Amino acid sequence: MNLKVVLEPSNEGGYTVIVPSLPGCISEGETKAEALQNIREAIDLYLEPVEDDWDFAPNAELAELAV
Repeated sequence: MNLKVVLEPSNEGGYTVIVPSLPGCISEGETKAEALQNIREAIDLYLEPVEDDWDFAPNAELAELAV
């Protein structure tokens, strides 16, 4: 999966990274490389399922979609 990110220089130094397609997914780093590594980790956590997310009705169906 490829996601576009916005990498902005921060006024305090370093960089802030935002993933527009994942609301609230934001990170930062002292260098561009560090900021991009940190946003990769943030994306992984954002997309990681949580046990509470699996509390569905007994007749619910699970489907997969390619994006």
